[in-house]
Amino acid sequence: MRIALFTDSYYPEINGVANSVYTLYHGLAARGHEVHVFAPRSKLPGAESDPRVHYLPSLPLVLLRDRNLSMFGPLLVRRLRRLRVDVVHTNSEFAAGYLGRLVAHGAPCASVHTYHTVWEDYTYYVTHGHGDRQARFLAQKYSRLFCNRCDRIIAPSQKIEDLLRRYGVRIPIDIVPSGMDLRRFDPALRDEADRQALRAECGVRPGERVLLSIGRISKEKNLDQVVRVFSRLLAFAPDARLVLLGEGPWIEPLRQLAERLGCLERVSFPGPRPYAQIHRYYAIGDAFVSASHSETQGLTYIEALASGLCLVAYDDPCLRGVVRDGENGLLFPDDDDAMLAALQRALGPDGRALAQAAPPSVERFSKEAFVRAVERVYEDAIRAAAARRARWDAGEEP
Repeated sequence: MRIALFTDSYYPEINGVANSVYTLYHGLAARGHEVHVFAPRSKLPGAESDPRVHYLPSLPLVLLRDRNLSMFGPLLVRRLRRLRVDVVHTNSEFAAGYLGRLVAHGAPCASVHTYHTVWEDYTYYVTHGHGDRQARFLAQKYSRLFCNRCDRIIAPSQKIEDLLRRYGVRIPIDIVPSGMDLRRFDPALRDEADRQALRAECGVRPGERVLLSIGRISKEKNLDQVVRVFSRLLAFAPDARLVLLGEGPWIEPLRQLAERLGCLERVSFPGPRPYAQIHRYYAIGDAFVSASHSETQGLTYIEALASGLCLVAYDDPCLRGVVRDGENGLLFPDDDDAMLAALQRALGPDGRALAQAAPPSVERFSKEAFVRAVERVYEDAIRAAAARRARWDAGEEP
């Protein structure tokens, strides 16, 4: 198949969407498909030198200055239509996703969309708390309109399929969890000297036990709760350190919160790291912590489990089938005391036992299984698009 992937976030950025599209691109190419990626040029160094990865001109997004927005015009749309792809797969509902829609509509070809992000959880960046109810309604309506114009939707989890059905999305939805190269995270491959060097690089002192978080540092990740509870944890585990690895607009507010709580010296903000190296940084942790309510699948959770870390996470519906409380991780309700108790367990014997059980529990999230599942979605979408064109040619409603 000839496939075009459109995304507003791609390598060298580090986030769930960028990682998912990166894995899909390389997995599909390895299986003999001709694949093109279209993404905004990132401000980060390390872009792929690959003739089929096309970095589009971009500008910083006004509301999220750490993210770039693709720029394009009609000449680019016409040029991309001449690629004659079989499938356009969009991974964003905004600039790059809209570009993909224009290409698919004029080609014509099958249109597949992955709904990665629950945008109603991000309206804060627009409203700052004013008129948020109306903004959430508009985010839901826009998501419904975008998805209903595709041939097929991919939802990373049952949580997202249920959400889209509540929005009013009518077209077929396939649940396909994003996969990854799990072998990179195998704890048996760790080099102890490298691990110690990385711990020092991230501000970890000898003998400290590390609670690790990797990902975008932003309001919707609920890291305020993590810092707040961590400040209480130090009374029970004075050798603990919290490492928040990543970039985002919430670093300074978290730094100020940690200072007010008197734990800033035990919280590290090392900044982002290239995704190609990210598996090495999981090795610095003793446990992985997240209090986010906004995940669609939580790829970092799977990476943490594959790395042999005890996972401590808010009991979000997206984790059904991924984390089994007390078997391969620890889940807590939206309660500071419950989170504190889970963190205490994670840094003790229970946590070490759960860490040993973690890697085998996520084997089904391999990149091979992910790519094969997406291929099947493409085949169904191509058939749906052919039927739609036949109805159109017959003068029926498409």
